Amino acid sequence: MTTIDRIRRLIGILAASAGALLALAAASPALAATARVPVYGPPAGTAPAQVPAQVRTVIVAGMAGWQITLIALAAALAAATVAVVLDRARTARRAAAA
Repeated sequence: MTTIDRIRRLIGILAASAGALLALAAASPALAATARVPVYGPPAGTAPAQVPAQVRTVIVAGMAGWQITLIALAAALAAATVAVVLDRARTARRAAAA
């Protein structure tokens, strides 16, 4: 197996891993949003017309801590992979020149 084949295989594995990670990151907020809020009926002994309407407002701002951790982990993994690939390419080029 040549060096180019190894690099091509490594890039394919990294692309597949990045795609899976991106799909997981994209699907996670949708999965978290499926939690159902329990709806309670009117208090016992009251008619439904006497119960005031309940308004539930959900305001979410910012980014969750696990998402920040996931982004930092992916960036560190990508940087380490690029560094290793470049180092191996440079070593192979030096060995070929010698």
